[in-house]
Amino acid sequence: MVYSQRNFVDRRDAGRQLAGVLAKYTQSEPLILALPRGGVPVAFEIAQALRAPLELMLVRKIGAPGHPEYGIGAVVDGSDPQVVYNEEAMRIVNPPASYVETESQRQLAEIERRRKTYQGNRSATPTEGRTVIVVDDGIATGGTVKAVLRALRKAGSGRIILAVPVAPREALKELRTEADEVICLQTPDPFRAVGLHYLDFDQTSDEEVIRLLRDARSGVGLSR
Repeated sequence: MVYSQRNFVDRRDAGRQLAGVLAKYTQSEPLILALPRGGVPVAFEIAQALRAPLELMLVRKIGAPGHPEYGIGAVVDGSDPQVVYNEEAMRIVNPPASYVETESQRQLAEIERRRKTYQGNRSATPTEGRTVIVVDDGIATGGTVKAVLRALRKAGSGRIILAVPVAPREALKELRTEADEVICLQTPDPFRAVGLHYLDFDQTSDEEVIRLLRDARSGVGLSR
């Protein structure tokens, strides 16, 4: 579903626009899952508008032996972390099982390190049976988001909604088979880069992520 074709002021503006479309889910008591770092300011506005809890969805690619940039799978955070494999890549590379296990554990440790950086000792909230809304600041290829959606399905999540401000049509076409609903505000053609559709696309800092998560937990902004 496409709702507009104009630039966003910044990530929080994009989040407010998405929140208007997602208001119908307020009564479902959804869990908002943000992909850090850029997805957090977008998701914060959605969580505030829907009065919903905000959590991080951390994901790390599992690279092929000797070619770490070529993803053969991903480790996705959660109360029960999931490993999602790219079946085609696994067939092509055919990595040793010992390598896959070692690399999966290494990426899981990195996810845990990042979780502690952002959220201290807070554990991930279970998603089983819950309506979850996955949020990022945009999609380029969709590979990371696909891993997240598959992991949530594997973990027994209830209704899974993907909400992003901007993405290419082809990526969304594939992702619609992974989520129960996909909401995107812009699908530019030709698609060149996510940042071109923001007036302000400065990098989101770790400090901002930590502050927004803290504000979400304490209810800052809910009176607006």
